[in-house]
Amino acid sequence: MSTRIDDRRTGTTRAARGGGASAVTGPRVLLIAVVLLTGVAVTSCSSSPTAAPAGDPVTGPPSSSADSSAGEADTATLPATTDVVGTVVRFTSPRTSVDVTIGEDSPATRDFLSMLPLTLPVEDLAGREKISYLPRELDHAGSPGSDPEDGDLIYFTPWGNLGFYYDASGIEYADDTLHLGTYQASAEQLELLEGGAVSVDVVP
Repeated sequence: MSTRIDDRRTGTTRAARGGGASAVTGPRVLLIAVVLLTGVAVTSCSSSPTAAPAGDPVTGPPSSSADSSAGEADTATLPATTDVVGTVVRFTSPRTSVDVTIGEDSPATRDFLSMLPLTLPVEDLAGREKISYLPRELDHAGSPGSDPEDGDLIYFTPWGNLGFYYDASGIEYADDTLHLGTYQASAEQLELLEGGAVSVDVVP
């Protein structure tokens, strides 16, 4: 005689025969086999190392040590300022030429040299100087005044003109008479600058 005993905890049915060994029977055997095989497969997959996809290296945030100098202005030291004292400027007309040696390093002389070359007319003023008006006023802030003498080339700030003094008798110091340089030419030679276009250039 066999007795069926329900095992409520495991949900399986065992057949006891005279106290002998129990056997698992029925459709539940298949279910248990499937569960066991599934567990083995999951364990096997979880133990396998995961490889990074080819060509997809692991990267971090952008490095803070990237070259920050790209696009920045060049900060190289500029060459030393050229000394203008001794520069020779030549005034040339169709009939003569007169050389002036720059004798001052001032904002006025530097701005004057920056304008060259140019072409100017020359005319006489009061039998004392030959004058010529520049295209614009010189940047002369900070330039010292002078007490002009014969043979001086000056810049007169109120009028904005150059002046070749050849008779400076009675002319005294003035803040608005700026000394640019000196020349060596007679009044007759200066007169030959008049009557036409005079080119003004730095002598190489």
